[in-house]
Amino acid sequence: MRIAVTGASGKLGTVVVRELTAAGHEVIGLDATGTRGPGFVQVDLTDYGQVVDALTAVGDQHDGFDALVHLAAIPAPGIRPDVETFRNNVLSTFHVFWAALRLGMTKIVYASSETVQGLPFDVPPPYIPVDEDYPARPESVYSLVKHLEETMATELVRWHPEVSITALRFSNVMVPADYADFPGFDADPRGRKWNLWSYIDARDGAQAVLRALEVAPAGFDHFLIAAADTVMSRPNEELVAEVFPGVEVRGPLGVNDSLFSTAKAQRLLGYCPVHSWRDEVG
Repeated sequence: MRIAVTGASGKLGTVVVRELTAAGHEVIGLDATGTRGPGFVQVDLTDYGQVVDALTAVGDQHDGFDALVHLAAIPAPGIRPDVETFRNNVLSTFHVFWAALRLGMTKIVYASSETVQGLPFDVPPPYIPVDEDYPARPESVYSLVKHLEETMATELVRWHPEVSITALRFSNVMVPADYADFPGFDADPRGRKWNLWSYIDARDGAQAVLRALEVAPAGFDHFLIAAADTVMSRPNEELVAEVFPGVEVRGPLGVNDSLFSTAKAQRLLGYCPVHSWRDEVG
């Protein structure tokens, strides 16, 4: 496929571009910043005219796309004022979705967020391990936008039943350079309680994108995407008892298994996380 990847210069985006290219796809990155040259187009995604033009054709780089991977966003709460986070992220997502549909694309995969599960869990989750079965519970403007984007995608595929839109609720994205800090997390279990000690290696995040592009059917669905383990060496039973006493435990916790269930993504997308910080830290 020829695939447009927005946010191609970001932490996850650079790895997604690399892995999709390695899988044999032709990839063009779209982002507000990045290295100019073949395979990259600088574009302001909050400007609908630029988005349509960039997805239609840019010089001799491409003459249209088969699929869209939308990763561009202000990537977390607290980076920019809430109003700007809302403006930038809602506009960018609507523009790329709408332009893709107008141009006849039927395969869209995009970055939603673990935050729609109720992070930072100042109010504990309804049960552990967490999965996608309980309603979205945004606790920040950033998370609210992610919830609104999922709602928008649901309606767009109702209008266009032939279109596939997949929302990947990525956990905290990490690359190998980040893993040297992980052993220090054990000292304070509350330091990473905000997302149940979860993370996702960017390479496994890229795998989830690729699987969704390859197998997701028409319609809309959302998936939690996390590593197979936690960021902690301390066992889950001990952590949950100390930090989330009284929260219902549904199913086995494992010793260090992720407390974000990826069973749905494994079942429906064939997602299988293989990268762990434990393999990178001696």
